[in-house]
Amino acid sequence: MTEDSLKIAPESPDQPEVIALLEASDAYMATLYPPENNYLLDVADLMVPDIIFLVARHTSVAVGCAALARRDGYAEIKRMFVSPQARGLKLGRRLLDALETLARAEAIPALMLEAGDEQPEAMGLYASAGFIRRAAFGDYPPGPPSVFMEKRLR
Repeated sequence: MTEDSLKIAPESPDQPEVIALLEASDAYMATLYPPENNYLLDVADLMVPDIIFLVARHTSVAVGCAALARRDGYAEIKRMFVSPQARGLKLGRRLLDALETLARAEAIPALMLEAGDEQPEAMGLYASAGFIRRAAFGDYPPGPPSVFMEKRLR
């Protein structure tokens, strides 16, 4: 698998192989955090008009995903996941860049996210992309294991 053979595009999350990818993400998160600390959107939540869901494919196989959830005054990054066989190809960066491009095209002033403190690789990716830590936002409770980050786009 090469970086050049990867394509990222908006797709519906209710496809069987995308559902399998989301289930793999759910299973991974369940190994890191208790259920009350997993703020995962399900397939129905991902299909509302305020969400753009991206799928990364190698040939025809779904290997990654991410969502941009439009909120009042910002957009939130949700359901970012790369399958183990696609790791090391900078797919997380490419998904993040695609989300930022979508947000900028819609003149969204900021991107925000909630990640867990047991995901240092994810937090490193976000920090290297210009995200900084911030206080809790939306309906999230403050404090561990959540880490909140933001990137101002304008």
